[in-house]
Amino acid sequence: MSNVFYDAGTARADKVNDLFARIARRYDLINDLQSFGLHRSWKRRVVDLAAVRTDARALDVCCGTGDIAAALAQRGAVTTGLDFSPQMLAVAAERQKKIPNSKFPIPNFIQGDAQQLPFPDNSFDIVTVGYGLRNLTSWECGLDEMHRVARLGARLIVLDFGKPANVLWRAVYFTHLRLSVPLIGLLFCGNASAYAYILESLKHYPAQLAVAEKMRALKLKNVRVINLLGGAMAINYGEKPAL
Repeated sequence: MSNVFYDAGTARADKVNDLFARIARRYDLINDLQSFGLHRSWKRRVVDLAAVRTDARALDVCCGTGDIAAALAQRGAVTTGLDFSPQMLAVAAERQKKIPNSKFPIPNFIQGDAQQLPFPDNSFDIVTVGYGLRNLTSWECGLDEMHRVARLGARLIVLDFGKPANVLWRAVYFTHLRLSVPLIGLLFCGNASAYAYILESLKHYPAQLAVAEKMRALKLKNVRVINLLGGAMAINYGEKPAL
């Protein structure tokens, strides 16, 4: 796969956007297949950690098809989902129309850049991102923006692919990403590169330990790394200190 995916600037952003435009309609199906359905429980863990209070304001960055945003809204948060891909947002909006009437408002989905969030400082009580930080041109900039728009006392939560500490398990896991996952993309998207990018993007992403270090550099408190599947996936958690 071309390394344009990992170049700085607009070339990489355009490449990422084109990729997700192609796979938007089958994104959830392929996630179910390549994670054996486990991604749903990991996202529920994110929402549990968010500790939603009724009428809390929540932002889900790189929201994709909107499952985390929808779950936050169903817990009572006034939720915004933001994504760079209009195709993903269209799927998210369609999914919400199929949900039976709820006592809570549905999420507001908007198009935007995770590295230049269109919100004032101190806007949200909860800021989440699921499988999006790794795809940004600068994941550090993305985390900076999440921190900027978070209110004092807000929870910041990142779910993404990780790098297992165990060398043997890492080798098995990377082999799965190199061989099995692109095959799933080929069978169900007609394009192996649609999911071959995961391994390449992970090679360029320092994963859970670096995210935790960055959270500490931002002066977040109660910083935690929750390893899943032996570190193959991870949740990073931190809180913006209240004065």
